[in-house]
Amino acid sequence: MADNDDELEMPRDAKIVKSLLKSMGVEDYEPRVIHKFLELWYRYVVDVLTDAQVYSEHAGKSAIDCDDVKLAIQSKVNFSFSQPPPREVLLELAQNRNKIPLPKSIAGPGVLLPPDQDTLISPNYQLAIPNKRPAEPIEETEDEEAANPNPAQEDQMDMQMQQNPHQRVSFPLPKRQKD
Repeated sequence: MADNDDELEMPRDAKIVKSLLKSMGVEDYEPRVIHKFLELWYRYVVDVLTDAQVYSEHAGKSAIDCDDVKLAIQSKVNFSFSQPPPREVLLELAQNRNKIPLPKSIAGPGVLLPPDQDTLISPNYQLAIPNKRPAEPIEETEDEEAANPNPAQEDQMDMQMQQNPHQRVSFPLPKRQKD
């Protein structure tokens, strides 16, 4: 009885959508489905009538007529929906594609990942470290000598760099003073 009262209060368009669903064999659905179909239906009608109005104005007519609406619907169908290719064409494409054998898999256990150069997490920079010292020695001033309290350590680092130019580079962090 309650279902019958709901159907009496339902708008005519909603009743039409409900009867269309029933005619297609859809018996079990949420009530929101009818509202979504109505929204889609109204949006489609507004788009078609807007296009028909543009066609009517282009033709110099004062009002929209049946030909304008037909033209708008036809243009909507031509640009919105596409027909799939014939079955024979799809079978021919499938046969051509299936002639190419699949590559042999050489993957071991685990997830197959692309090479490092193709990933976003690989380093994208290189450090250029000179192998030789400059030809002319640079004279240090007193300020530079005071800034580097251990020059022997710097010479030792330079020797290591010359022996192995592909070594990682690290920079000592200054010690923080406790407050």
